[in-house]
Amino acid sequence: MSPPLKRFLQRWLTNTIAVLVAANVIPGIEYETLAGLLVASLVLGVLNALLRPLLLLLSLPLVVFTLGLFTLVINALLLMLVGQLVKPFHVETFWAAFWGGLIISLVSLVLNTFTGTGEKRIELHSRTSRSHRHDHDGPGPGAGPIIDV
Repeated sequence: MSPPLKRFLQRWLTNTIAVLVAANVIPGIEYETLAGLLVASLVLGVLNALLRPLLLLLSLPLVVFTLGLFTLVINALLLMLVGQLVKPFHVETFWAAFWGGLIISLVSLVLNTFTGTGEKRIELHSRTSRSHRHDHDGPGPGAGPIIDV
């Protein structure tokens, strides 16, 4: 299995478990079938990848003013949209979506932390060559900053 496919499936499984927890904990969020739950988590992942950055950019003043708490409203709106798009998945009220979005975020955070499927960080390191060879054309290979991903 290719690494990108494996990462995608891990994230989808994590998102599905998070939505499952929210549906079982929050009254007003329900799914009819396992297939409906899987489709809902997939659609939520796609909306989070495509629509959420645009919504965050458009609402940036509100996000800054509320110290980031407005992102919970954006999460709730996206979860309500999933409830409208996926028929076997139901989100009854805004407040159910609000608390469901919070639960999904927390469960995803915990699962991503334990499984290591969270966002990768880029670290800059500097290393110098231990070679005593002197090149007249500049530093040798291995000199200068490198980026570890």
